[in-house]
Amino acid sequence: MVVTSTDGYFLTVLGPYLARNNDATILNHMLHTNAEDLKGWFHEDDVFIVDRGFRDSVEMLEELGIRAEMPRLMSKGQKQMTTLDANASRLVTKIRWVVEAANARIKRWKYLAHVLPTNQVPFIGDYVRIVCALSNRYCKPLSTGSEDDDMALACKMRYLSTKVNSLKTFVEENCLDKKSVKWEVATDSLEFPNISEDDIRNLTCGVYQLKLCPSYIQEYLEGDVDILVHSEFHGLIRVKLQSRHVSSRQYLLWIQFSESEITAWYCRCRAGARVVGVCSHVAAVIWFLAVGRHNREAISSIQDWSEFVTDAAVIDESEDSDDSEVEE
Repeated sequence: MVVTSTDGYFLTVLGPYLARNNDATILNHMLHTNAEDLKGWFHEDDVFIVDRGFRDSVEMLEELGIRAEMPRLMSKGQKQMTTLDANASRLVTKIRWVVEAANARIKRWKYLAHVLPTNQVPFIGDYVRIVCALSNRYCKPLSTGSEDDDMALACKMRYLSTKVNSLKTFVEENCLDKKSVKWEVATDSLEFPNISEDDIRNLTCGVYQLKLCPSYIQEYLEGDVDILVHSEFHGLIRVKLQSRHVSSRQYLLWIQFSESEITAWYCRCRAGARVVGVCSHVAAVIWFLAVGRHNREAISSIQDWSEFVTDAAVIDESEDSDDSEVEE
């Protein structure tokens, strides 16, 4: 179990633990036993940023006067988070990425990047601690931005987190997801705001979604997907994009814009109702219309490896012949 600060500095590494111990069980054990005087490190009103696997530890943390923040959970049968829950989850993931980045530093070491034999169990804890100590000493902090810029972005995200998604309401009230609504296929002359990647980064409140844009859009260009423009509501488009994780799932999204800026967005994906940054699907469409379609090289640079593999499920029957058949 690794505990890091918000700049990626490793505070402690405990374990190894049995594989059947989940995250919450381990953290509860750490707090109960006060491992390495853990309770003495923190002060009242400190915040623990955790993922959903720690939800059974929240009560214990609160008893210690420590506030826990984690991405919101959806109720059974719920297909999409509410705007407020999606906004709150984005505030958490904006901070928590540093944990995954810190863990990635550990796995850069060849020895720790693979499954180890059981005879290494007595030593692996020390090896991980040594690697983390070396990382603390020689690696740059993962968060190296300007304090003023970080504070400005934090204020912006906190402000947006209290807002509702006006386009979501507009789509639902006007039934814009119905086939009967008047949509037309957009042409190359679609007048979309001339914004830069820096502007898109401001919309996403980060860089992760922006990095995914070229690969998303390559799938769009190769698939049977259209960008549709509403025939009555000026500056409103609708797109259906493939899910990155589930091949059978597609998401409808809407983007509203003026001559100079993106004014609203809404996607049917799990977090697509948020206004604290756009989701990856919305970011991909914005990037394509503002940047990609004017610079096809940015899209073609994504290598398509499918030409080097054979799909055994596809058989060309025209080449199928019976060599035993003799002409009479």
